[in-house]
Amino acid sequence: MKHLLRVCLSCVTILVLTSYVHAEFRVGAATVDVTPDHLPVLVNGGMLSRTIDTVNTRLHARSIVLDDGNERLAIVVVDSCMMPRPLLDDAKALAATRTEIATDRMLISATHTHSAPSTMSCLGTEADDAYVPFLRERLAEAIAAAEANLEPAQVGWAVGNAAEYTALRRWIRRPDRIVNDPFGNPTVRANMHAGANWDDVTGESGPEDPDLSLIAFQSTEGRPIAVLANFSMHYFSDQALSADYFGLFCEGLQQHLGTGASDDHPPFVGVMSHGCSGDIWRRDYKIPADKRNDAQKIDEFSQGLLNIALETYDTIEYQSEVDLAMAETRMQLNYRVPDQQRLEWSKQVVAEMGERPPKDTTEVYAREQIILYERQSTEIVLQALRIGDIAIATTPNETYALSGLKLKLQSPLSKTMVIELANGGDGYIPPPEQHLLGGYNTWPARSAGLEVTAEPKIVEADLQLLEQVATQPRHQYRQSRGALAQAVLDAKPIAYWRLDEFAGPLAADATGNDHAATYEPGVVFFLEGPESHSFCVKDETNRAAHFAGGRLRSSLSSLDVEYSMSLWCWNGMPTDAHEMAGWMFSRDRDHGVSSSSVHLGLGGTSHPGKLVLLHNGETLAGRTPLERWTWHHVVLVCVNEQTHVYLDGNPEPEISVESEVAATPINDLFFGGRSDNQSNWEGRLDEIAIFDRALSPDEVETLSAE
Repeated sequence: MKHLLRVCLSCVTILVLTSYVHAEFRVGAATVDVTPDHLPVLVNGGMLSRTIDTVNTRLHARSIVLDDGNERLAIVVVDSCMMPRPLLDDAKALAATRTEIATDRMLISATHTHSAPSTMSCLGTEADDAYVPFLRERLAEAIAAAEANLEPAQVGWAVGNAAEYTALRRWIRRPDRIVNDPFGNPTVRANMHAGANWDDVTGESGPEDPDLSLIAFQSTEGRPIAVLANFSMHYFSDQALSADYFGLFCEGLQQHLGTGASDDHPPFVGVMSHGCSGDIWRRDYKIPADKRNDAQKIDEFSQGLLNIALETYDTIEYQSEVDLAMAETRMQLNYRVPDQQRLEWSKQVVAEMGERPPKDTTEVYAREQIILYERQSTEIVLQALRIGDIAIATTPNETYALSGLKLKLQSPLSKTMVIELANGGDGYIPPPEQHLLGGYNTWPARSAGLEVTAEPKIVEADLQLLEQVATQPRHQYRQSRGALAQAVLDAKPIAYWRLDEFAGPLAADATGNDHAATYEPGVVFFLEGPESHSFCVKDETNRAAHFAGGRLRSSLSSLDVEYSMSLWCWNGMPTDAHEMAGWMFSRDRDHGVSSSSVHLGLGGTSHPGKLVLLHNGETLAGRTPLERWTWHHVVLVCVNEQTHVYLDGNPEPEISVESEVAATPINDLFFGGRSDNQSNWEGRLDEIAIFDRALSPDEVETLSAE
């Protein structure tokens, strides 16, 4: 009898598990108009307050509801600049009363159009009190409408390359071109659109993310139900009220994929969510102004992006046996509140304003300091969800592209999308190293007020959520090893720093010898490096660090007087700015320049653009000018009381000099700056290798090319 009971229980268990694995996957989608009924309305997204009384394009909330028989969740993307967490919490609570979806299974995000009604007080604009309750109701309506449209479905994923439609808008200024912040202090070392004047800047402050990701849903018969797209590009800028390029893209998807719609089925819904775009815009300042398409129209931009999406869409393969998982966490983060001196200054400025709204940037930021001081901290919402083998992570912020790449490249699932400005509008979160460079994205306000460590805390929390929904550990990212990277390792360096880190303070040693180097403050990460096709495999981008005042330092006790140093350099400084454009390598004691030191740099007004060697007090220059913003391979070899400097694999040295051998070798090595911090490097370095022997001219040539 007991045996029979065990058999019956086993059968029930098998039936339950089978039912779970093969539960029917269903999807519903809907579009709800959220254009205000009454005009004018306040519109945020600018420094000062403005009202709009015209409608250029309609605004919508586009929703998708997913169900696997065990979990039910909702994704909503709204044509809004940003929405505060309390409003979205209220909308979710209202939607929960009308649906079978729990509030922590709802994701609501903004497209970040800068031409929509204000729902959140920020900088010089207040929330529009009449529009906020209107939007709350429409959000709940959108979720309920999508749930009502649930039908058996399948899902697929694809990624297109849309690099032509996104670029870095935040560029690093020259150290002699620093400008003041709104508080009157010279802190702006990097800022938006500084790259418009090449003479002012040394390069971009971070990477871009060219991925146009698509999650496509269709019926089991193959009829398109919805597409959730994701792209890292800020708003285009359109005449208000407008859904900006996000809306035009969605309408284009509707026109191409919704052509088979009929009264028998709900209409197709195209959705464009906002990827990590805090430091991104459409204008590529790497292109000379006379060759850029600055006159490009929003229709042209949207159509080009749509063409890539449709071509990518045709490659999608679908699966119908899909299970769902979703997790949410709430985190308390501090604001960067003013010190007493700034607070008193702010109070004085605001007192002089009286009851009127701010009329300039100084008044805006003075008022913001008082608000941050009164609030001290805030609560944010983070989520991760899984649709089969596809993942989505969220941030409630304007998140830098680097942060999105950290999540995508470390996610347990290779198919990962990151949606920003989701479940709140908590401002910019620059990676900590970017705070040192200053600029608008770092000025404390509700638009950028979270603590300096907010970005790594949010990224880590999201990775933990991704691990939870995927039930797998995160991916340990390391750059792939192409033929040229392998050639470096085959030459047996004692240390090899590829400088492919997401963040400091340590640069990993690829040799396995554990000679990690240390980044100083004043370095930013994950910029494009040299020879991606040679240093990496497939289509992976080689990564490099950009030096903006800081150095990379190491101490190698085993390094003797006979050694070689190999690196790739990319100069960001105009050579007519200073006597030296910058020093890239130094072997000397910290804080000084000794008689037995070796320093390698690039000439400025003296020896313009040419390699410069300072050795035993003697200065020598190379023959060949190095073009600005171009990668070059440089090797320094010290052997038999001689020092040679090679450029770009040429077996004939650029510089050769007889040198006295130091009685006691110096262990300290510096990259991206001199030992005394004079005229430090302004630009990128990559693929730094140290050898405890002299490389031959043939080996130098091998390390410069495949």
